[in-house]
Amino acid sequence: MKYAEVILPLPLDNTYTYFIPPEMEAWVQPYLRVVVPFGKKRYYTAIVKAVYDDIPQTTYALKAIFATLDKPIMLASQMTFWEWMASYYLCKLGDVYKAAVPSGLRMESETAVYYNPHPVEKKQPLMLTHKEQLIIDAFSGEARRLTVSQLEKSTRINNAIPLLHRLMQQGFVTVSEELKKGFAPKKETYVRLHPDFYSEASVMQMLTQLKRAKEQEKALLTCIRLAGPLLPDTPVREITKKHLLETSGVSVAVLDSLVKRGCMAYYEKEVSRIQPPDALQPLHILTQQQQTVFDDVKNAFKSKQVCLLHGVPSCGKTEIYIHLASEMLEQGKQVLYLLPEIALTTHLTERLRTAFGEKLWVYHSGLSDAMRVEIWNTLLHRQAPVVVLGVRSSLFLPFNRLGLVIVDEEHESSYKQSEPAPRYHARNAAVMLANICNAKTLLGSGTPSLESLYNTMSGKYGLVKLNARYGQGLTPQIHLVDTKELKRKRIMKDNLVSPLLQQKINEALQQDEQVILFRNRRGFAPVIECRSCGKSVSCIHCDVSLTYHKQPNRLICHYCGHTALLPVQCPACGQTEMKQAGFGTEQIEEEVATLFPHARIARLDLDAAHTHRDYERILTHVRQGKIQILIGTQMVSKGLDFERVTVVGVLNADSLMNVPDFRAHERAFQLMMQVSGRSGRRHKQGAVVIQTAQPEHPLLQWLQAENYDAMATEQLNERYLFQYPPYSRLITIVLRSKNVAAMDEHAATCARLLKKTLGEAAVYGPFAPPVNRIQSLYVRNILLKIKLSQRTSDVRAALDKLHRRMQQLPTAGQIRLHYDVDN
Repeated sequence: MKYAEVILPLPLDNTYTYFIPPEMEAWVQPYLRVVVPFGKKRYYTAIVKAVYDDIPQTTYALKAIFATLDKPIMLASQMTFWEWMASYYLCKLGDVYKAAVPSGLRMESETAVYYNPHPVEKKQPLMLTHKEQLIIDAFSGEARRLTVSQLEKSTRINNAIPLLHRLMQQGFVTVSEELKKGFAPKKETYVRLHPDFYSEASVMQMLTQLKRAKEQEKALLTCIRLAGPLLPDTPVREITKKHLLETSGVSVAVLDSLVKRGCMAYYEKEVSRIQPPDALQPLHILTQQQQTVFDDVKNAFKSKQVCLLHGVPSCGKTEIYIHLASEMLEQGKQVLYLLPEIALTTHLTERLRTAFGEKLWVYHSGLSDAMRVEIWNTLLHRQAPVVVLGVRSSLFLPFNRLGLVIVDEEHESSYKQSEPAPRYHARNAAVMLANICNAKTLLGSGTPSLESLYNTMSGKYGLVKLNARYGQGLTPQIHLVDTKELKRKRIMKDNLVSPLLQQKINEALQQDEQVILFRNRRGFAPVIECRSCGKSVSCIHCDVSLTYHKQPNRLICHYCGHTALLPVQCPACGQTEMKQAGFGTEQIEEEVATLFPHARIARLDLDAAHTHRDYERILTHVRQGKIQILIGTQMVSKGLDFERVTVVGVLNADSLMNVPDFRAHERAFQLMMQVSGRSGRRHKQGAVVIQTAQPEHPLLQWLQAENYDAMATEQLNERYLFQYPPYSRLITIVLRSKNVAAMDEHAATCARLLKKTLGEAAVYGPFAPPVNRIQSLYVRNILLKIKLSQRTSDVRAALDKLHRRMQQLPTAGQIRLHYDVDN
């Protein structure tokens, strides 16, 4: 007998072993999907990790595999990648499986209930209770099969299982555990002529019969024309039902009539969901500077697996990416082009589609599950050279000929997954994936992360720079406005927009140019507080102030989504004088509309752009000139190329810099530099107005001079002094619980044991984070600073040992614990 070690899509510490029934032994192999029972009446789609001939030693009774599903769905290189991710990011293989595989390739169980209208008669018939009769009545009309959830919903019975058990004993119902499949191939209806009509005589005879049925005659003639020459040995062109209807202009009823007459027949055929190719255009010729950088990148790849392309905003990095990808396609290789957010794929797809046509595939969670499954299967079974444009989840696709991974805007914090596990960083994972597949990685950014910069300084990565804007583009002029001084002089007492920014906006509008205003906070006012006691209105589930959104006239928590009405009086002291503090994009929109009543204004944030279509619509309107002033959060700072934008305003730089995070200054510089790069991207020099209460701050001085190197040097010196990344690795142990006392005791014990294992200098905490209660769970953190010389396996072994000891504590069941690596 053979045995299979399988991975379940659950956060389990181990893989599990099942024995393979003799009739399945010929089919079961590594990376095959199998349906296995786990727990009570639950079935899961597991992936076979390995097959053994010898019986393994286990602490549980072995169960049999229930069923096998088609063919293996992954490659050996993917399993290597999964194992690395689980090990490095301190999570379970089941977590990686659940994140990696589209849900359409997983199957879930549901309990189906079948009604028997003719139960076997008993000597003592069962008297049905009211609830049992409700269940019987639910099977009305033609319904003979319902799921338990459907029954509970229709009858409003919370727990129907005991009632169903009694009905089963009397034969009224039978219960069966069934599997529902998530993915079905897309099928389309085609039309074909009856073989008898493959001769001119037969066609003429039928047309004679259809003389009075003009619509049917029209449809038949159109079908003959589309099918091509009706010769015995000549293949007939396939015609979709949709195409025939559109071409002939007849109704479905007319086609149905021809089918009934036997003139033609319908048939279904599996079709691809992947978009057909657009008209291809030749690649743009690189400028002399771009060509030099292109050659330098290829030379760097001769000695390095990873190269960092440090190019200023609007220097034409995308064109270099396109040429590198095109070369890979010519070599028959595959390319993964990563972006930090889904919204950016919409903006870039149009540009890449003209270069790559059908060889460009887009993959992200915003697509339908069926589309993602189709891309997965096509990549797995075909070695076609393609460019996959996607976000973090694209890393898990089954690439079999990966040649190049491009990580655009590699500094973006959006590449870091926060919830749920695996909490991985896509940039670092991309480097490892490329290494496993023997491919190259190109990291691109106008403001590289300090980790990537450090890797170039240490010789681990290659470095290529492009310091000039594309074409005749000029570096924008950056103005620093001292809002503190303006408020002292009562020039900006209640206004959000400074006089200089107003002037620049006016000048831009008069010349039919466009403006972007940036404020990284949505809503109308971040805080509603009492004038008497100063108490702010907080979320009942989280320790944060509720943000006032004027459009729905509600207070909303940006952590858990809790909403509340605007209070009439203070919940603490009862006074009725409540005031708004701070400002968000809604308030900016209101003031700008007052200052520039004739301007066409729009907002781009999560409230205004709920879906990708909303995002695409707003950007299209900006591109067409229908919007003159665009107000937004960091969504306006990434990868947008609008040639008519000449003015950018940053309305509060201090909120970006004054964040309790060792990366605050780096991220503030990157964000402001990126949004500044949206200005003056063609022939005219743009203007950037940065409003701040501390214009003398070194960070802003470096920004005004566009001196990234000075910022990086200062920040690296500071990181070295305190041994923060890139000079160490950070692992945060996050504990959450409703029981504060139990959690504090648990956290203190964790920290004490870790200090004994890893040393006093490596363990900090436990401490409460700035927001120490989220979704009714209190939070405590323990920070580990791991030396770069220390092996990941040793750290994981220490944490696994700790976890086993902590599970023995009586309060362990009340604590949720996870690890956040490289946060």
